[in-house]
Amino acid sequence: MNRFLLIPLIVAGLFFMAACSKDDETSDRFNLLTGSAWLSDSLLINGEDASGPGQLLENFRGTAHFREDYTGTFGNYEGTWSFAQNETELVIRSDSLPIPMLSTKIQELTQQSLKVTTSFPDLQNPTGPALQIRLTFKAE
Repeated sequence: MNRFLLIPLIVAGLFFMAACSKDDETSDRFNLLTGSAWLSDSLLINGEDASGPGQLLENFRGTAHFREDYTGTFGNYEGTWSFAQNETELVIRSDSLPIPMLSTKIQELTQQSLKVTTSFPDLQNPTGPALQIRLTFKAE
């Protein structure tokens, strides 16, 4: 009789392990990033707001959506995203960006806040120093 009880317990345990392993495939950072829409909070170049009309970061203003299939919208841009460097960097690819790939360092990623930084070539002064960019977002 004990054998008849043991078999359903083993089967139930196998189903439970399979369900848990599926959840483990995604990391905490992946779940945080894809778990909500991100509303731009500040878009800075060299410490100054650059989100106004005609400014370099104007098209990043708005909402960013990082979808689970690694596609997304980033303000007015559409493209793909990925993690790099053990999920410490966020890479955005889009043909509509001034450069097709933007690699950023994740400074903060929580349920309420996303902050990334990057250097970007100054397109008006290509031989000059790179622009220091900081994008911050709040969860919607």
